[in-house]
Amino acid sequence: MKKKLTLLLDPKKVKAAATLLLSFVVALTTQAQTADGNAGITQATQLVRGYFDTGTSLMYAIGAVVGLVGAVKVYQKWNGGEPDTGKVAAAWFGSCIFLVVATVLRSFFGV
Repeated sequence: MKKKLTLLLDPKKVKAAATLLLSFVVALTTQAQTADGNAGITQATQLVRGYFDTGTSLMYAIGAVVGLVGAVKVYQKWNGGEPDTGKVAAAWFGSCIFLVVATVLRSFFGV
């Protein structure tokens, strides 16, 4: 199970996805600059804002799956009486707090 999770959150895949999104925005901006530079930037801004809600939903969905896996891991350690249960539980709780980042970005930038 840990192997599948590692493959899902592979830094190379995340970097490739970010590069693809940036290339998409640059291509849209470049295409729109032939007519009007401001119109292209406005269009790119609107597209990125439109994807923010979808990206937030995707992040919450992935976070829910990873959170459930972490909760099961903590439960198994707790029932097994392992000594590092507190450390694993604290790490799980800290990673759940990270999901608040999208809400903070939304309120800070007004997206």
